[in-house]
Amino acid sequence: MTDFLEFLRNNSYPGRGIVIGKKRAYYFIMGRSENSRNRIFSLTEDGIRTEAFDPSKVTDPSLIIYRPVRRMGDSLIVTNGDQTDTIFEMGDFRKALATREYEPDGPNWTPRISALLNSDGSFSLSILKKVGDRCLRCFYDYEGCDEDKGYFVSTYKCDGSPLPSFEGEPMEISMPEPEEVWNALNYDNKVSLYTYVNGEVRIFNKHLED
Repeated sequence: MTDFLEFLRNNSYPGRGIVIGKKRAYYFIMGRSENSRNRIFSLTEDGIRTEAFDPSKVTDPSLIIYRPVRRMGDSLIVTNGDQTDTIFEMGDFRKALATREYEPDGPNWTPRISALLNSDGSFSLSILKKVGDRCLRCFYDYEGCDEDKGYFVSTYKCDGSPLPSFEGEPMEISMPEPEEVWNALNYDNKVSLYTYVNGEVRIFNKHLED
């Protein structure tokens, strides 16, 4: 099991990341460009959405403005893109993601990462990534996990040019508290963090910190 806080402290750029645990879901975004860093999370009726902190500085909203979290019945959808809406509209995690692929942002070809947390504690994680000239769609289903553990998937393995995609199965991690995750993320690159813990939602936005 990986010490998640130590992992974050030693990784300046995992990109966007999802953590799922027992009655917990975390989602964070990071950015290297001004366009990516110019974002905040805001609450919606059924989840959250990304918004531009300064609308005058937006150069391309296509892959940075979306709804990362939405309620679907008793389940919680968490993703790194507009596939959240595809899952919500189709009502089926696997079938919806079978219609999607990695992001069209070569040369990085950012993977699409997604999660579904169910009310009974079971959950699913998925990553859609470019392998050669095809899309590899990986799905991982869990019946649940212990209180002190979680599973993590991110868009990137680490910083680089081009950015290397996340590799392997979701990482089994020690489950930290929301503030610990926010403080462990690289200060220069972190943008926002959403946390859901036993029904309580919190949002951390770098742009809105005092």
